[in-house]
Amino acid sequence: MSTQWQNIKPSDILTSEESHRLRQRSDMMGAWLLAHCWGVIAASVALYALLPNLVTFIVCAILVGSRQLGLAIIMHEGSHGMLFRTRWMNERLTSWFAAWPMILRMQNYRIRHMAHHRFTRTDADPENFLYIPFPVSKESMIRKVVRDLLGIVFLRTQVGIFRFIWGEREGRMARLRAFYTGPVIFYAVFITGFALAGRLDLFLLCWLIPLMTTQQLFLRVRNIAEHSTMPDLTHPLKNSRTTLVSAWERMTFAPYFVNYHIEHHMLPFVPCWRLREVHDIMLERGFGDVMEIRHGYWDVLKLNAAA
Repeated sequence: MSTQWQNIKPSDILTSEESHRLRQRSDMMGAWLLAHCWGVIAASVALYALLPNLVTFIVCAILVGSRQLGLAIIMHEGSHGMLFRTRWMNERLTSWFAAWPMILRMQNYRIRHMAHHRFTRTDADPENFLYIPFPVSKESMIRKVVRDLLGIVFLRTQVGIFRFIWGEREGRMARLRAFYTGPVIFYAVFITGFALAGRLDLFLLCWLIPLMTTQQLFLRVRNIAEHSTMPDLTHPLKNSRTTLVSAWERMTFAPYFVNYHIEHHMLPFVPCWRLREVHDIMLERGFGDVMEIRHGYWDVLKLNAAA
């Protein structure tokens, strides 16, 4: 049982009727989330291709980076089995169009992430390394942001993942094939498409650079917001954070309802597009006074850069 449910259970939040209704998944919504994400990416690349200048490049880098984070969030949804109602669609389409573009394997991510849910912010949480360095000094936060925007953190991450997969000699090739075959197939097709169009420059400028820079920054801020510098690591409504965001923050740091993070941890069987309703229900039932809620990511960053 999740450590999050030792004090507060889903049945304390939702009635049985609400739980049944809110847990329903939808193939149509899963397809829409994927189509929306890739549609924004395609439109951003097209904008720069048609009007190549510094302003459109910056707009493209911001929007593509945000939707690359969106692909990771969609993969997270699929890892919970909630992106599509039909199982084969959830497993295959999530892998093909969300995990592989981000150089990830959903099955590996799922194992670690389920442990994160079960042991949130305890010593057994495998994702603790993302949160325990904070709070940091303002100077340290600035250095982290600069390394993100220079692509340094992305490269370090990829090297770290490769070294982890490489691991012990026994089973090495099987692990490498299992993890990298999908991303290699995706990028072979993806890059070939740009090459056939005679626009490999668009792959570099409008995909690879955002992947290494803006996406990494948005990912960092989102990670910090979810579990860093929490008021009480033992309380299920205070060891995760919900961030109430503006429209521009939804476009960048918080695509696809990822900001409703307390709600997700307490009710991980609810699809992301229903978490806003869960948030409203929790406020109506008096949980709001206890929940760790912040207004905007600037507020979160100030909290985490105050040491």
